[in-house]
Amino acid sequence: MSEIILNKYIDYIRNEKELTSNTLEAYIRDIVQFKEYLNKNNVRDSTTVNKTIVITYLMQLQKDGKATSTISRNLASIRCFYQYLLNNNLIKEDPTNNLRSPKCEKKLPSILTKEEVDILLAQPRKDNFKEVRDKAMLELLYATGIRVSEIIALNMDNLDLKLGYLDLDTSGISERVVPVGSVALKHLNNYIDNYRSQVLKDEEEKALFLNYNGNRLTRQGFWKIIKGYTVKSKIDKKITPHTLRHSFAVHLLQNGADIKTVQEMLGHSDISTTQMYSFATNNKELKDVYEKSHPRA
Repeated sequence: MSEIILNKYIDYIRNEKELTSNTLEAYIRDIVQFKEYLNKNNVRDSTTVNKTIVITYLMQLQKDGKATSTISRNLASIRCFYQYLLNNNLIKEDPTNNLRSPKCEKKLPSILTKEEVDILLAQPRKDNFKEVRDKAMLELLYATGIRVSEIIALNMDNLDLKLGYLDLDTSGISERVVPVGSVALKHLNNYIDNYRSQVLKDEEEKALFLNYNGNRLTRQGFWKIIKGYTVKSKIDKKITPHTLRHSFAVHLLQNGADIKTVQEMLGHSDISTTQMYSFATNNKELKDVYEKSHPRA
């Protein structure tokens, strides 16, 4: 691989490809390491590289103990380079054509035990606006398994306190209703009835959870809240809003809920993904399963 071609390629991806700085640096690093591999194996001309050489290199990365995600990225880097050569008529065939990236092993998410959940949710305990609000939010997060983006986007009319449901239908296309347990409802009622009005400045404000300025709580603000109570709880685990979401799902399954119902509550077709939404069963059936299975229902 000549230095001239390599430098022209690097200029190309820096100036033409819309890559993040981290991805750009990774692509450059990957292709430089591939060049070193070729040189070490007496392959001086990058245009003569074939599929066998690429596969052998990827197998070497695997032998060296590289993570599956790293090997997949290396293939993407090499493919990008050879697509550049192909588009500039420097090669007639892309040696990475039809090569599939290795499947990444899905890491098990961090899960809290029921005892750890109790400890974390017990941290906001003071009788003031912030801790009453935080208590309601944490209880709601664990009670429903909704995403942090969903909890900060909640409006007052998304919550039915009498029936005990969250209506998360924002698209107008598909219905997604999530039951809320009695423990979370108790703390939500306390927050709404006695504390939300303390910071409310605009009666037209629809946001359920407010900050001290009377505005909708931000994603960053919510993450800071979780981080603060994690430190207070002294639980030796990395805890994020998604940790409570996964714990919600696992605890339901451990208590006998079927996977389909849990997937519907989470709002996607598979617990490991967050892409597809469904709500295929009767709301009453969902609530019945929820009340029998959730430890804080």
